[in-house]
Amino acid sequence: MRYLVTGGAGFIGSNIVDELVRREHEVIVLDDLSTGKECNVVHVRDKIDCRVGTITDLATVRDCCDGVDYVLHLAARASVPKSVENPIETNFVNINGTLNVLVAARDAKVRRVVFAASSAAYGETPELPKIETMRADPVSPYGVTKYVGELYGQVFERVYGLESVSIRYFNVFGPRQDPSSQYSGVLARFMLAALEGKQPVIFGDGEQSRDFTYVDNVVDQTLRACEAKGASGKIFNGGTGARITLNEVVAMLAKITGKKIEARHEAPRTGDIRDSQADVSLAHEILGYEPHVAFEEGLRRTWDWYRASYRQP
Repeated sequence: MRYLVTGGAGFIGSNIVDELVRREHEVIVLDDLSTGKECNVVHVRDKIDCRVGTITDLATVRDCCDGVDYVLHLAARASVPKSVENPIETNFVNINGTLNVLVAARDAKVRRVVFAASSAAYGETPELPKIETMRADPVSPYGVTKYVGELYGQVFERVYGLESVSIRYFNVFGPRQDPSSQYSGVLARFMLAALEGKQPVIFGDGEQSRDFTYVDNVVDQTLRACEAKGASGKIFNGGTGARITLNEVVAMLAKITGKKIEARHEAPRTGDIRDSQADVSLAHEILGYEPHVAFEEGLRRTWDWYRASYRQP
């Protein structure tokens, strides 16, 4: 099979590319390298077709979709704080870019598009765990753009017959997540602080909780969504079904690293939600998905990777 992975040089995208290559599929990567990195795919460079370009250019996306069976659409501006600072850019990339991907996929007769949606669509709805039938109520421009992407996918299926699946990723972490950016995932920043012997920063009291999901779990779920019967047109949670507080994460990281780690607390950030936890029963039923890497094991694997691989510029 032939796959297009937009954002394929990014953290999650490159892990998906690795698995596709392992399964001996043909892979096209489209990435503008604004947050993705060539080093994430350099080890498979001779086995993939890697193109530098942006999803905001329709002609580029059309060219990449030619002859493709499945599109895995991960390219996005993926930061809540950055979307608050610059909603116009986030809207342009995440909504206009997604529309380009869907149009190009439709015209190329792609079998199915799998869209990297986000748990940010739920917003601050107090019910836990989050179930896909809950009303979307995003509290950040980023959450709005990801929700709109889901809607566009469903509309393209109804109007044009283009199959699409959306997976709402919940706080994915693991190797290759960039800890150097202020917009990176909290666990990546915790790892960098531990490596440098600094205090990790928690925005708030640390009792906020997340369904942290090791990247191998969402790679498996995303690829299952490509061909699963009965999945088209549906939205699935991409999590583990469990949650842990940031204070508990710091304690666990101290245990794994053997270091004394004490967090520094700062004011909560605008747009951040308090608690998040996925109900993954629908993904289990239709995709056959089971999270096979538990949080502590994922945290240990991630620490081992950062300790061995990450170097400050």
